[in-house]
Amino acid sequence: MDEKVKIARLSVISNTLLTGGKLAVGLAMNSVAVISEALHSGLDLTAALIAYASVRQSSRPADAEHNYGHGKFENVAAIIEALLIVAAGIMIVLQSIPKLLGAREVHHLGLGMAVMGLSAAVNLVISSLLMRTARRTGSPALEADAWHLRTDVYTSAGVFMAMLAIQLTGWYILDPLIALAVSLFIFKAAYDLLRGSWGSIVDARLPDDEERLIRQVLTSYAGEFVQFHDLRTRRAGPDRHIDFHLVVPGYRPISQVHQLCDAIEDDIRRQLDGASVLIHTEPCRPGTSDCHVCRVHISLAGSAQKHRCEECHACAGRLEGVPPDTNGNG
Repeated sequence: MDEKVKIARLSVISNTLLTGGKLAVGLAMNSVAVISEALHSGLDLTAALIAYASVRQSSRPADAEHNYGHGKFENVAAIIEALLIVAAGIMIVLQSIPKLLGAREVHHLGLGMAVMGLSAAVNLVISSLLMRTARRTGSPALEADAWHLRTDVYTSAGVFMAMLAIQLTGWYILDPLIALAVSLFIFKAAYDLLRGSWGSIVDARLPDDEERLIRQVLTSYAGEFVQFHDLRTRRAGPDRHIDFHLVVPGYRPISQVHQLCDAIEDDIRRQLDGASVLIHTEPCRPGTSDCHVCRVHISLAGSAQKHRCEECHACAGRLEGVPPDTNGNG
């Protein structure tokens, strides 16, 4: 929690300084591209404040009102941040179209290039730190904030190249054209953020690679249970919720089953940070497909195992060449 809060606070500070600097320079230059970048950074600042508040909230433990914790506060924050990115793109388009129809001279190009270059460099560093922390902690709010700043890197670099091109060619129409190109990057980033965060809000399952890790853990314990089914997964902010049914041999004492479940849960948590695992155990059912697995267990364990399988007489009967009881008595 401290790591996430610290990096979110750093994003707030850097965005505050960059927003003020870009706005002052853009007004002095009469550049719609630089002013658009200032508006973009202003929304980045708003997004950073939202991310800061959401990571503090999501780190709170579960309580009586939020039994599953506060992780989805980060998903809500990420959606709000994505909508702010859309708003930034719309403002840039609205400012650029009039200038496109009547391009005006842009002043102090050297100053604009210096500010854009500095902005791109600072945001590249901060966004890289945010993205690294977001992936390590599974924080969608920090990831959204990182994408805010990463788009700022691209757009600042684009405006820098526009200022350079204007200085070399004198084509002032490049100023609104570059601003419109900036808006396209912004809309693409907003779409990606909305798609990812909306999936968590509507309880979409975990990605294929994460579910594959869960199945690999279960496979490593294959000799300890009969089968598993009804695997369900979802994500809430940085937290992952996993539940499934585990079919175990009916003769096994509940204490052994509990130990098995604890071991599986611990291994899944080691593979997936922030995983909350719920396992519903049930005994095997003689006379069904479960018996095939029991038959394998019995043949591997030898005759010493047969007398323990009190609920799998049907399986043992097949091994002895005796037909199973069809009256439901095992």
